[in-house]
Amino acid sequence: MLELRSVTAGYVRKAPVVHGVSLAVAPGEAVGLLGPSGCGKSTLARVAALLHRPDAGTLVLDGEPVRRWRHRAPRAQRTAVGVVFQQPRLSADPRLRLADLIAEPLRATGRREEAPRRVPELAAAVGLTRDLLGRRPHEVSDGQLQRACLARALVLRPRWLICDEMTAMLDASTTAALVAAVEDYRAATGAGLLAVGHDHTLLHRWCDRTVHWDDLSDAVGATPSPVRKGS
Repeated sequence: MLELRSVTAGYVRKAPVVHGVSLAVAPGEAVGLLGPSGCGKSTLARVAALLHRPDAGTLVLDGEPVRRWRHRAPRAQRTAVGVVFQQPRLSADPRLRLADLIAEPLRATGRREEAPRRVPELAAAVGLTRDLLGRRPHEVSDGQLQRACLARALVLRPRWLICDEMTAMLDASTTAALVAAVEDYRAATGAGLLAVGHDHTLLHRWCDRTVHWDDLSDAVGATPSPVRKGS
């Protein structure tokens, strides 16, 4: 399980944007977190991705509480989670070619030798042609760059995937392609998914259940009322 237990988090002391929120994702489950811009759902996603230490509460990953964050987290926990952000140009090093961008986590974890095999494999899976792999971020579209960012998130074969408004800036065809790539990966690996967004139609069709932010924030510790796919 990926469990967020009574998490309070923010960026300014005594002014949290997330108050006592609890949420769980089971292995192989796709959970949508629906809420308006600015409500705090992206902050919660960063906590779930081990990128932001909460002020209170606990993140439990595969039965083990997370005690360290970002680069200080144990490698086994840090690499168990892949994350894709809303704005690819803010999360991609502009100096790297797309092939190097995708391979970045392999180099960081001492697995550089896997790059010649994994990069073309993942590029094909997310719909990137080989000619694009030699280009830098400013030489490709937002959609092409986001495909590379998704490939980067998958390169270490995470058991959990956090998609924070992954398709918010993309057209319908690119959105469909990225969602399909995520679902192919989940079908092959059994990975769990937390998809954060404000598009009710997309989350409703994509996820097994959708949780509304208001349900989480209004009833700390209570079981949220999910909207099931197809209901």
